[in-house]
Amino acid sequence: MNVAIHTLGCKLNQAESELFARQFADAGYSIVTGDAADIHVINTCTVTHIADRKSRHLVRMLKKKSPRALIVATGCYAQRAPEELEQVGAGLVVGNKEKMQLLALIKGRMDEQELGVPVFTANISRVRSFIKIQDGCNDACAYCIVPQVRGHERSVPAEEIIDEVRARVHDGYKEIVFTGTKIGDYSRNGVNLSQLIKEVLSIKELERLHISSVQPQDISPTLLELWQDARLCRHFHIALQSGSSSVLRKMGRRYSVDNFSSAVSLIRKMVKDVAITTDIMVGFPGETAEEFDEGYCFCKEMDFAAIHVFTYSARPGTPAARMPAQIEDRIKKERSLKMLQLAKDSAERFQKRFLGRVLSVLWENEVKPGSDVYSGLSHNYIRTFTRSDRPLNNQLFSVSPTSLDKEGLWVEIKDENKY
Repeated sequence: MNVAIHTLGCKLNQAESELFARQFADAGYSIVTGDAADIHVINTCTVTHIADRKSRHLVRMLKKKSPRALIVATGCYAQRAPEELEQVGAGLVVGNKEKMQLLALIKGRMDEQELGVPVFTANISRVRSFIKIQDGCNDACAYCIVPQVRGHERSVPAEEIIDEVRARVHDGYKEIVFTGTKIGDYSRNGVNLSQLIKEVLSIKELERLHISSVQPQDISPTLLELWQDARLCRHFHIALQSGSSSVLRKMGRRYSVDNFSSAVSLIRKMVKDVAITTDIMVGFPGETAEEFDEGYCFCKEMDFAAIHVFTYSARPGTPAARMPAQIEDRIKKERSLKMLQLAKDSAERFQKRFLGRVLSVLWENEVKPGSDVYSGLSHNYIRTFTRSDRPLNNQLFSVSPTSLDKEGLWVEIKDENKY
């Protein structure tokens, strides 16, 4: 049987989809790409109404293109509103609480329907592996549905994570990405995040380690001292959400803009060439024009390497959905466009700093088959491109950036020695 896995949303979903792919492959299934498959697994997201809409659209599209295939919806949307996914054509809906039994549940359903004929197979990518170290959240941010669909915080035992890292390195992965809902709160059997990273870095064969999103209160000198090891990616994603302390209080966030600014200053002091990226929400209920302007100015001052801008979306069952003074869509759009322009300008400023410098890039694959153009990510997570008449997949080289376009930096390979 052929299985195609489609992932929407966060890096945690990517980690779980990668685990599904390995489970299916180990059970004798072929992992394929595209529309033609016997089984389509959609790992859904429900963080905004747009995420919901994308999930429903994908179910409908795959059902239309592969009418004989089993369409399986899992993930956060499947946990929150399974009936909505069933209505648009999902043959099996598996919430987060049951998703680790996905293979067994699909085997059971396969006995109930006739499936199509295999069409083509594809290899699992072995460049960057996402490993879930933690799941769930104990916070109660006013806008967020995640605690309801992911549950309370729980961390994976360190020994299981280390074994998983060793296995992925043995499989040929050059980069490991630690992900979770709130990985800064990682704690299991007396081991915290700093101690876990230190233990993983003792694996000499590991070439690159990337820590996904953290929060300002997670940042400490003890944690940042670990970045003396060049194998740790010089990239911190810290979700700000708003640059206005009054809006942050309404949101129920656990920090102020001063806390955030202090964390950023400490990171830049201790980690050379670091990229700091963030998420910004516009149009939170009650956000005044003055609060938006305050937040905009703070983001400009922070000079982020990248800003992910999204508009507030009411999630049923969250406190923010019941708040008065909901912002008009027209105002949300105006604020979003202004923040998106700042995001574009900030990213260009950051990337231009590295023209003529030396970066380490992990090359992923050709942009298009036969194009001889390869794409990769630098050690501080700048998207890079180069031309090569030989394969660069899953190789780690020193490069020199030569020019900048809207997609990222164009670079020349400096030499074939690892950075």
